[in-house]
Amino acid sequence: MDVNGTVAEGFEPVREAFAANFALLGERGAAVAVYRDGHRVVDLWAGTRDVDGDTPWESGTAQIVRSATKGVAAAALLLLHQRGELDLDAPVGVYWPEYKAAGKEHTRVRHLLAHRAGVPVLDRPLTPAEAADPDMGAAAVAAQAPAWEPGTDHGYHAQTYSWLTGELVRRVTGRPIGEWIAEEMTRPVGADLWLGLPESEHARVGRVGPVEGPQSAGALKTRPKRAVTEAYADPESLTRRAFAAITPLPDENAPSYRAAALAASNGIATADGLARFYASLIGEVDGGTRLFTPQTTELARTEQSAGADRVLVVGTRFGLGHMLHGSASPLLTPTSFGHPGRGGALGLADPETGVSFGYVTNGFRQSVTADPRAQALLRALRSALA
Repeated sequence: MDVNGTVAEGFEPVREAFAANFALLGERGAAVAVYRDGHRVVDLWAGTRDVDGDTPWESGTAQIVRSATKGVAAAALLLLHQRGELDLDAPVGVYWPEYKAAGKEHTRVRHLLAHRAGVPVLDRPLTPAEAADPDMGAAAVAAQAPAWEPGTDHGYHAQTYSWLTGELVRRVTGRPIGEWIAEEMTRPVGADLWLGLPESEHARVGRVGPVEGPQSAGALKTRPKRAVTEAYADPESLTRRAFAAITPLPDENAPSYRAAALAASNGIATADGLARFYASLIGEVDGGTRLFTPQTTELARTEQSAGADRVLVVGTRFGLGHMLHGSASPLLTPTSFGHPGRGGALGLADPETGVSFGYVTNGFRQSVTADPRAQALLRALRSALA
């Protein structure tokens, strides 16, 4: 496999690990980027643009990043808080009156961000077309009774996070979340990252799909516990119902799906765009824009939820929307914050080392929070920083 791109001196282990992912872990097409102190030190890509094709991956090829989008949505709400437009301790109903229905009047903004809102499921799942309609999605979660008292526990809001965060941004700013993120975050920092793919960018986005890979070669051990297996098998469990809040599953390669703005699941990015975005949360990028103040950066990585997750059925840690380092989702260091995408992508930042990381792939595996290919790259990056 020919690996294209560049690495700065000292970061050669990342190139070696990236090549090994193709040789040993079944990678089809992927890219990885790393920034340190706002400057790019790794920019690599290889394989094919489409999981089922032979067109080469190029510099600038983008892919859907699934739940890695959640970290971007969370950053949008934190930036609104930084600007004084959103109070994290205010009830959600202050901004979104309809949300007070069905026993949710005491849900606070921080509960919504940290997966403590209690609405990971919908009694009536939405179709893909309904899910893409922000009005229908917002109405569904506003009417939904919580599965637990908001604020008292946490469980991963796999799909409903789209409408919770999207509607809150819309109520506060008057703009759709995808438009707001583009105008206030990604364009100012020059990040190739979209929530709601513009038609002008369609040609650079590859087709994604499932891939199989060996479970060895130094990969993170991912054999699920019995309770996890049972939760995914039980159609009545919070686990199954949370991921099935959109039923049937959307066609992730459909132009209509890519054009929607589902903040939980359908952001599209290059590896460089993801890494550059996270770089802007911890410092200036290439001597230019910084989105977060140091105080907001610290807020992003402050633990809000920890322990047994009612949906994922493993121990998870969340800040205000971002996943934090833990056994279920190892990040670069214990001080990192970021978000994986189910089966592949990962974006993160680490304020202590000044490093940000972005990995995207066209081949999705069965992993939920810790893909073996991303973990191999993180291990190599740690060795380069040692």
